[in-house]
Amino acid sequence: MIAEPTRPGAKKCVLFDVDGTLIDAVDNQRRMWGEWARRHGLDPDEVHRVALRTRPVETFAEVAPERDPEQCLAMLHALEDEDVRSGTYGAFEGAAGLLEALPSGSWALVTSNYEHRVRGRFARTGLPVPEVVVDAASVAEGKPSPVPYLLAAARLGAEPRDCLVIEDAPSGVRSGLRAGMTVWGVNAPEAVAGVHRHFRSLGEAAASVLAFAHGTGPHA
Repeated sequence: MIAEPTRPGAKKCVLFDVDGTLIDAVDNQRRMWGEWARRHGLDPDEVHRVALRTRPVETFAEVAPERDPEQCLAMLHALEDEDVRSGTYGAFEGAAGLLEALPSGSWALVTSNYEHRVRGRFARTGLPVPEVVVDAASVAEGKPSPVPYLLAAARLGAEPRDCLVIEDAPSGVRSGLRAGMTVWGVNAPEAVAGVHRHFRSLGEAAASVLAFAHGTGPHA
């Protein structure tokens, strides 16, 4: 797929997913879903497999349709909050340097999690938090809807065609593509379907991301 070129002189913005892109939370998510499954008498591996491809409410509907989804979500939120306080995780290599090098007001976080958890994790890993954070509470429709990424662009005052999305997951990639943005994939051995460029790691992508942000990259 060929990305639509950004316009010369236009404000360039970079929009980052969080978990799996900047923060390595794979083991944390597996642990939290495993504990959630055990408390409901369900198979942890099966629940985690479903959770990887669906949003929480959709996961509950598939693995525990007879249970109150609000109670299911409350338990998951409690486990996630505890993980922010006591879990062990870290930022992907190169994340801090990349974020610190981006021009102020040129980047945002777009996450399916909640802002207070993002801020907690960023504080523990030393990552800077931008002015714009679009979280689960910010939108009525989450990824793969284009709404989260379109809202981030609007808050930064940028046109979608001038935005670069950095993602690791299929639902986020679809969200960015549907928003009409350039989408690059990171932190995966193989490219997610639809990405315009693929990098095996965030660190490998850093120089190209900075070039885009400064208007000197191939999509500038």
